[in-house]
Amino acid sequence: MQIKTIGGEQALIKMIKRKPRNKNVLLGIGDDAAIIKAGKKVVLTTDLLVEDDHFSLKWSTPKQVGAKAIEVNVSDIAAMNASPLYALVSVCLKKNTSVEFVKGLYNGINSAAKKYGIDVIGGDFTHGEKIVINIAMIGEPVGKPVLRKGAKPNDYIFVSGKTGESTAGLELFRKKAKGFKRIKKKHLEPKAELKKALQIGKIATSMEDVSDGIASEVKNICAQSKCGAEIFTDKIPIAFDVKKAAERVGKNALSFSLFGGEDFQLVFTVGKKNLGKAKKLGTLIGRITSGKKIFLVENFKKSELKKAGYDHFA
Repeated sequence: MQIKTIGGEQALIKMIKRKPRNKNVLLGIGDDAAIIKAGKKVVLTTDLLVEDDHFSLKWSTPKQVGAKAIEVNVSDIAAMNASPLYALVSVCLKKNTSVEFVKGLYNGINSAAKKYGIDVIGGDFTHGEKIVINIAMIGEPVGKPVLRKGAKPNDYIFVSGKTGESTAGLELFRKKAKGFKRIKKKHLEPKAELKKALQIGKIATSMEDVSDGIASEVKNICAQSKCGAEIFTDKIPIAFDVKKAAERVGKNALSFSLFGGEDFQLVFTVGKKNLGKAKKLGTLIGRITSGKKIFLVENFKKSELKKAGYDHFA
């Protein structure tokens, strides 16, 4: 089969351009900048996916990479108790990139965007040594924004779902381990917890998405809220097949949850009055304390948390 070349930047823009769905998009892709009508507070985020760091084309399809780029940004918007509206997509392509790759990438971007009602209203293209996808996303708060700095001593710490799955999937790919289809898919096709985040946002004192591991997210909340925490490691929800996957690759499933990331579940805190509601939306895994340190607690034994989750520069 003959692979078509991209045919220049303008041909590329023409290929990926879509008619806006939102009436507040006054001008979308095609000019020097987009124009939107925004008469109230907006929430802004941006995230980069870099080849061989955030994804590998050895096991990810272009469509999966494109969808993931949207999902990780939606997750950040959701963690602020907000709903996504618009996205600006900038892509760095290698010089030998095929038009089939770009079509697959934007198939993933557009399908994920459609799921959340997001309009892709602009972006940029360039070329480089690696493929890089950067998305800037704009959303609007649903009620009051939920920040990291709102946790208070005696608040309870929850996580919205099972963790460690994406990291387990990644390790299985790296070890070329067979089987574990469900876990591998969790790494290839992560999903933002937007619907649940907007429910949590009604009761949470603080919230953050699990992009770098539970330890990192709790540490960030404590730093912003000027408090400490105890994490009950035996309460962290870990699926049975994640534990089996950890055994297969010779690693620890709890470490996947604490220090792995890209599960895009939600770590959140609530006061005592909302404890019952929180239990319907997640699993209690700890509590906020008045100190400054963070401890891991197992069988009533405490050890200070010395490391956090994934850090690009650590």
